[in-house]
Amino acid sequence: MKITTAGESHGKGLFAIIEGLPAGLAIDFEEIARCLALRQSGFGRGARQQIETDSAEILSGVRGGVTLGSPVTLAVWNRDYENWKQYMAPEGCDVSARRLTGVRPGHADLTGLKKFGGTDARNILERASARETAARVAAGTICRQYLAALGIFVTGYVKGVERAVDEGEYSFDEIALRRLPELAMMDAAVQERAMQVIAACKEDKDTCGGVVELRVKGIKSGFGSCMTYAEKLDARLARALMSVQAIKGVEVGLGFGSGARRGSEVHDEIFYSEERGFYRNTNRAGGLEGGMTNGEEVVIRAAMKPIPTLMRGLNTVNYENKQPVRAATERSDVCAIRACEIVLESALATELAIVVSERLGGDNLEEVKERYGRLPK
Repeated sequence: MKITTAGESHGKGLFAIIEGLPAGLAIDFEEIARCLALRQSGFGRGARQQIETDSAEILSGVRGGVTLGSPVTLAVWNRDYENWKQYMAPEGCDVSARRLTGVRPGHADLTGLKKFGGTDARNILERASARETAARVAAGTICRQYLAALGIFVTGYVKGVERAVDEGEYSFDEIALRRLPELAMMDAAVQERAMQVIAACKEDKDTCGGVVELRVKGIKSGFGSCMTYAEKLDARLARALMSVQAIKGVEVGLGFGSGARRGSEVHDEIFYSEERGFYRNTNRAGGLEGGMTNGEEVVIRAAMKPIPTLMRGLNTVNYENKQPVRAATERSDVCAIRACEIVLESALATELAIVVSERLGGDNLEEVKERYGRLPK
């Protein structure tokens, strides 16, 4: 399976192509719409969410709501394109207008200009923008449906915003059913503190980030491999999450906490019974050992940095004349952690779907389900 996205933030739209989906998968269009709406939701979002109301149109690979086995093409059209057509149209436009030369700290602007050439950072920011994740959420939701057909489920929640951190422990089902709508947090008191942090950031014309915890239930042992480093699943999942804009750190299970504990407090002891087979009483490894799933829930966290576009701007330099300027403040969020949560779920589901497809193969869904059913837990 292979997933590719394309499109610019203010272009005609964002697009995704999924190759390798088996035939026979029923597509839940309402779930795609729900996940796209979640990507636009959350306390601390900016003005662009009032302009766009994202929906996905499937252009190929599906007939009568069921996949055909051919590439699936999705489009998320940009409503705002009509306001940008004179500056962004591929057929011809005024490239001298809406230029951005004051390269913004924390963005791809400066490095992108050095790499790809030119003096207008708009050519860089239009693709580097987190708007690209609309296509990833649409495609990732279909990947989530593929996994769910096999009995593999993905969920997550926001664990913290800045220093407002939830230290509680929650089951998969609690997370899936009890997340609070404003920030996808679990504890109302912690969420209230987090919202106060975001409100204070807005007052200061600043931004803040946070931490998301993701879970995977129902995935059997043996996905990934210890035989080559490129196949190690923890590395692949970390890469998938780190590819999401603004993610600066990923940890599995105890993660960085493992460095502060002894081995007896880190490794999950193994037991056996006739009723349960091999099992563990703890899951400090986060469901991954030796680069492979071990049959336990996958537990993985990602840290999102504060959004680098601040309404008060940061000091920078004009790329053309090298003079000091303040960075531009195009429409921006104060905090997009709730949106980030569903984007990360989608990125995780996408990579897992690829890994599952690599191991199981199969041209139609029933064939894939039969193969998955024969695997040991």
